[in-house]
Amino acid sequence: MLERLQKILAHAGVASRRKAETLIEDGHVTVNGKVVRELGSKADLREDVIQVDGRTIREEQDKVYYVLYKPVGCVTTLSDPEKRATIKTYIEHVPERVYPVGRLDYDVEGALIVTNDGDLAHLLMHPRFGVRRTYLAKVHGVPTEEQIEQLIKGVRLEDGRAKALEAELHSRTPKNTWVRVVVAEGRQHMVKRLMEAVGAPVQKLFRADYGGIGVAGMSPGELRELTRAEVEFLKGQAGKKAEASDRSRRVALPARRHGHGPPPPGGRRQRGRQKK
Repeated sequence: MLERLQKILAHAGVASRRKAETLIEDGHVTVNGKVVRELGSKADLREDVIQVDGRTIREEQDKVYYVLYKPVGCVTTLSDPEKRATIKTYIEHVPERVYPVGRLDYDVEGALIVTNDGDLAHLLMHPRFGVRRTYLAKVHGVPTEEQIEQLIKGVRLEDGRAKALEAELHSRTPKNTWVRVVVAEGRQHMVKRLMEAVGAPVQKLFRADYGGIGVAGMSPGELRELTRAEVEFLKGQAGKKAEASDRSRRVALPARRHGHGPPPPGGRRQRGRQKK
């Protein structure tokens, strides 16, 4: 059956649809030995030889789903030209070829979904589906009610207006405050820019959950396979951007650990694989 190339690549676990489109446009994909750059191109996996950088794409893999507690001090890629630490350290033992859903900045920690399900990755990342991301932002002092209200009303950023779905004071220390911020899109540095725009620059940022899947009880660098119920919950998140979620409100502060930079690979733990 003829299908769009990006859909075939996503189903085969090569990358999300968005990343698959980039692979096609950049000339990494061939069909029967010929480079294909047109996004509308179709092929039949049963009859055509489809390759990405010379690697032949086979029938789709079993789908697997994990949440990684991404630590501070590593980038959300599988390789880095600047030779920085990457999340590959924490997922390279997974038998299937998996990739991260979206990104977290080098200096941001927290929940990162890792999968080979391109359709789910597309649903989670595309802004029109409005999948919620819950963050805790540590700021100096105590933001005013007006600043919190402005986050929800929205502000103008250099790439257009943006706002938080929810924002509230979460907890305080003698000098700082953690603010819970929920957004439904993944624009670059979104929460940092929102907080900066209302006059409360972020000192530390933690993503507590993505689509309701969090890292409570986990340690930085730890990988946990999602349960079937969690996978189904994630798949049902599209279009729920306007709904308040009690689940997202129960947010724990980031895990404490000693030392600087990402934890060493030997310190990771993986929790049990999902039963098929």
